[in-house]
Amino acid sequence: MPKYLFLQRSVPGQSQRSSPAQMQEMYAAFNAWKEKFKDRILDMGGPLKPGGKVVTASGATDGPFVEAKEIVGGYMLVSAESFEHALEVARESPPVTMPGSSVEVREIRETEGP
Repeated sequence: MPKYLFLQRSVPGQSQRSSPAQMQEMYAAFNAWKEKFKDRILDMGGPLKPGGKVVTASGATDGPFVEAKEIVGGYMLVSAESFEHALEVARESPPVTMPGSSVEVREIRETEGP
C-alpha cells in the first residue's frame, strides 16, 4: 500500500492563543480523528523544533529561512490505497481547520532493492 508524508504547515503570526476550553476541544477532535484513521497512520511524527540547518555541497547554513511564507511545523507518515484516500485523511485532520494552517501530502516513492 502506498505511503504518504504529511507536512504540517502554518503561516507565521496567524495562529491565536487558545483558551483551555478551546485546547480541550482541539485535543478531543484530534484524538477522534486519530482513532478514526488509526489503521492508516504509520507514524504520528511530531512537531519540529525551531531552527535547523540546510545542507548543500558547499556547506551548512542556518534554516529554515526567515523569508519563508510558511513554516513546516511537523510531519506524519500515512498509508492509503490511493492519493485520494490520503487527501481524505488530511482533509479531516483538525489542524487543517486552524487559520493559516495546511497539510501538504506527498507520496513516498517505493525504492527497488538495494
